[in-house]
Amino acid sequence: MNVRISSKINLRNSVIYIVFAGIFALFSIILFNKGFLSPDNLLNIARQTAMISIMAVGMTFVLCVAEIDLSFGAVVALSALVTAMTLRATGSIPLSVLAGLGSGVAVGLFNGFFIAQIGIPSFLVTLGTTGIVSGIARWISHLQSIPIDNDAFVFVFGSGDLGPVPILFVWTLIVAVIGVLVLKKTAFGLKTLATGGNKISALYSGIKTNRIKLGVMVLNAVLAALAGILYAGRLHGARYTLGDSDVMIVIAAVIIGGTSMFGGKGSVIGSVLGALIMGILNNGLILMGLDVDQQLIFRGIIIITAVTLTMREKKS
Repeated sequence: MNVRISSKINLRNSVIYIVFAGIFALFSIILFNKGFLSPDNLLNIARQTAMISIMAVGMTFVLCVAEIDLSFGAVVALSALVTAMTLRATGSIPLSVLAGLGSGVAVGLFNGFFIAQIGIPSFLVTLGTTGIVSGIARWISHLQSIPIDNDAFVFVFGSGDLGPVPILFVWTLIVAVIGVLVLKKTAFGLKTLATGGNKISALYSGIKTNRIKLGVMVLNAVLAALAGILYAGRLHGARYTLGDSDVMIVIAAVIIGGTSMFGGKGSVIGSVLGALIMGILNNGLILMGLDVDQQLIFRGIIIITAVTLTMREKKS
């Protein structure tokens, strides 16, 4: 019996790796003559999925405490705009980056206060925050793009390469490694899992669950802000529409990666692999000639399938 249960657990934990390898192999065969395996295309996938991967790390922590954040897409745009505007006004890269990250901290504290202290469901709070933050982004930018012409900023935060390796991929590795260590090796990470797994038990164990939820919301917003800064560096500018289409992709990546929507279970590595899977799918569908509408349909099917599997797991 124990052997059977152990084998089930090992298989469940390995599903994301099997799916990743299977999808990669499938597109490698189908799109072999269309350059899917070319170094340029693979590096392009790494660049395109970097920001999704970074946001997926933050969303992993949010789902681990059985909460949700719908506002991080708006935070991406606000952070990019604040960073670009500060850089244009001061010329200081450190100050502009701190300003961009600070906008994420502010939104995270706002969300965390109403979720943890007031007790409003996270879905409602972050839905409202999305409108507020999006409105601020539109207001401060006057619906105009803010260009960035600072070569050092652009190199470090988006368009540079360290040899053959894109700087965006380096940022992904840094965030992923830190995320794994924090979730699995620190008191904060273990308390995050405990809070989502069973809040009552966590409270009786002395865990300040409200403080954990506040910290998780701030962490997620800060990583979304970092993604916004990287978007600004890669695109050489910022616009209020950045991040609009990322919410669905990020949540799908995290769920596909094995993080439960019901809390208590999460995998940072799985979330990053989920982001890469979404990137490979998008890239493959484009090479196959599918248009944007068909890609959106395919993403929706993936999300519904992933949520269905998560609910089946919860019931079992």
